[in-house]
Amino acid sequence: MSSHTQIVSRIVLLGFATSLLAACATAPTATDLTPPPRRPVDAKTQLEYGNPPPPPPRY
Repeated sequence: MSSHTQIVSRIVLLGFATSLLAACATAPTATDLTPPPRRPVDAKTQLEYGNPPPPPPRY
């Protein structure tokens, strides 16, 4: 391989590595997986969903 070809291949590899790092750096953050808070109990939600279940027994 000639020195010109080696230089061009190194530049191409550095370009790929740089673009890979840039893509990883701009990735979106992880989504929040915590569930939303429970809706407060009022007359409408009791009509739509029924009475809320009783709290679990305490031992």
